[in-house]
Amino acid sequence: MAYFDAASTEPLHPRAREALLAALDAGWADPARLYGEARRARLLLDRARADVADALGVRPDEVTFTASGTQAIHLGVLGALAARRRVGRGLVTGAVEHSAVLHAAALHERDGGGVATVGVSRTGRVDAKAFAEAVAAPGVALACLQTANHEVGTLQPVEEAARACRQAGVPLLVDAAQTLGRLPVPEGWSLLTGSAHKWGGPAGVGVLVIRKGTRWRSPLPEDERERGRVPGFENVPAVVAAAAALRARLEEAEEENRRASALVDRIRERVPRLVPDVEVIGDPVERAPHIVTFSCLYVEGEALLTELDKAGFAISSGSSCTASTLRPSHVLEAMGVVTHGNVRVSLPRGVAAADVDRFLEVLPPLVRRIREEAGVMW
Repeated sequence: MAYFDAASTEPLHPRAREALLAALDAGWADPARLYGEARRARLLLDRARADVADALGVRPDEVTFTASGTQAIHLGVLGALAARRRVGRGLVTGAVEHSAVLHAAALHERDGGGVATVGVSRTGRVDAKAFAEAVAAPGVALACLQTANHEVGTLQPVEEAARACRQAGVPLLVDAAQTLGRLPVPEGWSLLTGSAHKWGGPAGVGVLVIRKGTRWRSPLPEDERERGRVPGFENVPAVVAAAAALRARLEEAEEENRRASALVDRIRERVPRLVPDVEVIGDPVERAPHIVTFSCLYVEGEALLTELDKAGFAISSGSSCTASTLRPSHVLEAMGVVTHGNVRVSLPRGVAAADVDRFLEVLPPLVRRIREEAGVMW
C-alpha cells in the first residue's frame, strides 16, 4: 500500500516511536506529584516542552500541550475572545479555515458574537487587503488565519495579515498544523496551534502557544494542569514522542521538502496531460511542499478513492464530502472550483518516487472506467 494521506496524519516517525517506548517506562507517573517516579515524569514533560519551544522559537512557558490540534484551536479562539470581550465581540476568519476554527466561530456567533469571513482567490489564498480592512473594523477581538490550507496546500499571507493585525491592535491566531516540521514558522502571530500527528508524532497531542502579553482566559473550568489552561492528566509519553518527532522532522525538512515538492510538481504537470477534463487546484508555487489536489470531471470522488484503494493507494478526497453528510467542501466552494470528484494527494516522509510513478500509471484507466460505467464517453 502506498500511503498518500499525510495531510490527514503522518506515519509515526521512527524517532517518535523510540521516544514513546522509552517514555512509557520512564514517564508513566503523575508529573504533578513529588515522589521519584513523578519527578522523572515531570522532567520528561519539561524537557519536551523546552524542545518544542526551541523548535518554534518561543519560551517554554508559552507552550501548552492539549489533547489534539482541534482542542488547541478551540481553546485558543474561545479563550482569546473571552479575554478580550470588553474590547469587542468581533472575530475575523478566512473562508477556507479548518473546520475547528469555523466550529468555534459558529459557537461564538450563537453566543451573540460577530464573525466576518474574508474571501479567497480561485487558488485558495485569502485576500490580504480585505483581511486588513476586516481586522481594522471597530470591535474586532481576534483574527484567525492558517499557514497553509489543509485541502489544497495553498500558503496564506500570514506575515502580511500579522502586520495588519498589529496595526489594528488585534491578536492573530495562526493554525500551523500543515506546516509545523516542514516550513519555518511565520512571524507576527499572537497564538499558534498545531497537531503532533501531522508532523509524525502520535495522535492525541496538540500544541497551543500563547505569546507573552496576549490576553487569554480559559473557556473551561480551571484545573491545576498545564498552568490552568488545559484540564486533565498530561499524556507524558505521547508528548515526549511528539517533541522527538518535531525535532527529527526539522532536521530532515530541507531534503524532504525538496523531494516531496519535486514529486508534487510531477503530479501537477502530468495528471492534466494523462487524464482529460481535470483541474489541478491550489496555488502552483505558493503552496505546502507535500499537497496537491485535483478534480476529475464526471467522476464521483468516493468511487475513485475506492478504486485507488483497491489498486494499493491510500488517498483522501480534497473535499470533506462524506457518505454520511453528502456536504461538499467549504474550502472548494469558497474557491469557486469543482466540489466533487476531488482527489488530494499528500506525500509523507520518505515517499518513494516509484510509488508516484505507479499512481500516474494507474489513475488514467481507473478514471476512464468510472466514466464509462457512468455513461460518459471521452
